[in-house]
Amino acid sequence: MTQSLLEIDKLSVTFQLPNGPVTAVKDVSFSIAEGETMALVGESGSGKSVTSTAAMRLLPDLAETAGAIRFNGENLLEVTPKRMRRVRGNDISMIFQEPMTSLNPLHRIGRQIGEVLIKHKQLTGKANRQRVLELLNQVGIPEPERRIDSYPYELSGGQRQRVMIAMALACEPKLLIADEPTTALDVTVQAQILDLLKSLQAKYGMAILFITHDLSIVRHFADHVAVMRYGEVVESGRTLEVFDNPQHDYTRMLLDAIPRGRKEPAPADAPVLMSGRDIKVRFALKKRLFGKSQYFEAVRGIDLTIRRGETLGIVGESGSGKSTLGRALLRLLKSKGDIRFEGTDISGLDKSGMRPLRSRLQVVFQDPFGSLSPRLTVGEIISEGLKVHHPALNRRQREVEVIAALEEVALDPSMRNRYPHEFSGGQRQRIAIARALILKPELLLLDEPTSALDRSVQVRVIDLLRDLQKKHGLTYLFISHDLSVVRALSDDVMVMKEGRVIEHGSVEDIFTHPREPYTQALLKAAFLESEAA
Repeated sequence: MTQSLLEIDKLSVTFQLPNGPVTAVKDVSFSIAEGETMALVGESGSGKSVTSTAAMRLLPDLAETAGAIRFNGENLLEVTPKRMRRVRGNDISMIFQEPMTSLNPLHRIGRQIGEVLIKHKQLTGKANRQRVLELLNQVGIPEPERRIDSYPYELSGGQRQRVMIAMALACEPKLLIADEPTTALDVTVQAQILDLLKSLQAKYGMAILFITHDLSIVRHFADHVAVMRYGEVVESGRTLEVFDNPQHDYTRMLLDAIPRGRKEPAPADAPVLMSGRDIKVRFALKKRLFGKSQYFEAVRGIDLTIRRGETLGIVGESGSGKSTLGRALLRLLKSKGDIRFEGTDISGLDKSGMRPLRSRLQVVFQDPFGSLSPRLTVGEIISEGLKVHHPALNRRQREVEVIAALEEVALDPSMRNRYPHEFSGGQRQRIAIARALILKPELLLLDEPTSALDRSVQVRVIDLLRDLQKKHGLTYLFISHDLSVVRALSDDVMVMKEGRVIEHGSVEDIFTHPREPYTQALLKAAFLESEAA
C-alpha cells in the first residue's frame, strides 16, 4: 500500500465573524499518495478552497481549525510559523485561480520567480537568473530570454498561469496545490496547462491536489476525487468509479449538470432581424515617427445574418474578436461596414440616432457583479432603463414592471429592495437578464453570460434563456468560449480566430463535422471530441 504524503484527518475550520461563528469545513478527511493526483470538487461555497488554504496554513487569524493535517507524518497545524515557512515553497507549493491578482504588477516576472529561489535556495546572481530561465523554458514560455524581463500585464492569461506554475515548481515541491488553475482560461490554453502539469508531475514525481468545479477536467486528469458540499466530503474514491457509479445524490446532480437538449429552430420563413456586411473594427495603438499611427485590426471583414427568433453563437478564444464584433453590431464601438437592423442601415447613426433603438437592442454581460451598481437596490437597477426610455411612467407603474420582470426570471419580487451583494452569482445574472428584458428588446447580446457560474447554476440559466426566447420570440447573439453551452442554445455557430470567421454553419454541422483544424482543436480541448466522431 502506497504511503500517504498528505493526510487530512477530520479537519474543521470555523470563522469567528461579528455575526457569530460560521463553520466552512466540517470533519473533512482524505489522503494523497506520492505522485498521485487528487481532485477536490464542489460548487462555490463548498469549502474546497478553504480546505487547501488550511493545508498551507494561510487562513486569516479569525479562522479556528481542528483536526490534523499531516505532511510526511508531521502535523502542520502544530508546527511553528518558522517551520511552516520552510514547508511552503520547499515541500508544498500552490498556484491560484487568477494569476493577474497573484503576481505583483510592479515587478518583472524574472524577479518574482527569482525571489522564491533566493528565499528557499539562497540562489543569487547569474545562477538565479539561469535557474529562472530553465523554469520558464520548462513551463513553455516562448522566448524566455526576452520574457524574463516582462511585466505580468505584457503576458497573456495562459502565459501568466505558466509563470505561476514556474514559481510553484522553483524548489521542486513534493506536493502542488492547484486551486482552479484553468477556470479563467480558454479551452485550448486550459488543455495545454493540464498537459503541462501532467508532464511536470511525471518529471518531478510530485503529488497534485487539484481543486475545481469542472468535472469534465477531473475525469481526464485525476486519479482520485473527493466531492464536497456545504463544507463536508459527501463522496470520495477512484475517479472512474465515482463517475461511473456515483453513490450520493449531489454527485449525481453535478455529473448531470451538463447543458442538454437543443434549441427549437426558428421558423424557416422568419425575417432577417440584423445583418452585417464587411464589418471591420480597428484600434489605434501608438504613433510612429512622422505622426503615422499603428493600428490593431480586431475584426477583419465579417459578414453575418441573424433571423428573428434565432440564436447565433460566436465562439473563439480570448482575443479572437468575438466580443468586439458583438459590440460593433450594437453600435457600442466604432466600426466600418454595413450594419442593418430590420432592413434599416444603422452603421452611420451617432449616439442620439441610436438612442431610440437602445431599448430594442440590449446586452447581458459576463460578470453580473461588475455590471450591477453596488449602490442601487435591485429594483432601482432594473428600473433604470424605464426612466430613460419610458419617462412618462410614474413610480408605481415602474414598480409593477419591475415585479413582472423579476417573476419572469424566477426571482422573488419581494427581494427587489436588496442590494446585489446579497445575491448569489446565478441570482445576479438573473437580475442582469431582468434589467435587459424589462425594456422588451428584440435582440439580446449575451456576452459570456454563464462563464462565471457553477455548472448546475449554468444549466438553470440556460433553461431560463431558452424559455424566455420561446415565450417572447427573442433573438440572441450569444458569445462564449464554452462550446457545450453554445451547442445547447444556438441555431448557427460562427468560429472566430484573430478577427476573422474561419468556419460558419449550423450547430449540427459545426459540432458533428467540423472542417477546420482550429474548430476540431477547440472541440477536443473542451472534451467534446466525441461530437465530432
